[in-house]
Amino acid sequence: MAGRTDTAREIAHEVATALGLSVYDVEEAGGTLRVLLDRPGGIDVDALTAATREISRRVDEEGALGGAATLEVSSPGLERRLRTPAHYAGAVGERVKVKTRPGVEGERRVDGVLTAADGDSVSVTTADGTVRTLSVDEIERATTEFVWEAAPKPGGGGRRSAQSTEQSEARR
Repeated sequence: MAGRTDTAREIAHEVATALGLSVYDVEEAGGTLRVLLDRPGGIDVDALTAATREISRRVDEEGALGGAATLEVSSPGLERRLRTPAHYAGAVGERVKVKTRPGVEGERRVDGVLTAADGDSVSVTTADGTVRTLSVDEIERATTEFVWEAAPKPGGGGRRSAQSTEQSEARR
């Protein structure tokens, strides 16, 4: 299993580099080999399509999956799983949700802003200003958290147009 993941990772890196992309992650789960690609500013459907075709062709030619796995090529999305030191380093300054392994001292769930990350540990500042530093080995699961902000209502926001102000005054 590790062999085909490593082979797929090598192919993905070669293809991504040729297309000006980077490999965010390669993982195998339940018969699916997932290749996550990205680039600064985000990745679009055209780039993913080109990468999927080339990775699939190369994987088939080299027999890297053995026919029993499904290949999935996508972006890591807005809420990204953090698994490697590079993932944590790239997410410094972003909101994160962290779940610690059982037995780790303190609350198991830590939500806040990832304020520091090195190869061995991460620091998360919570909403109340508390800084929680965890060893990467103490983390069971971590993801970035995209905060959806409500869009202003059309025509709202407390500012009225000159026309609506004139209509209101005319009715008085």
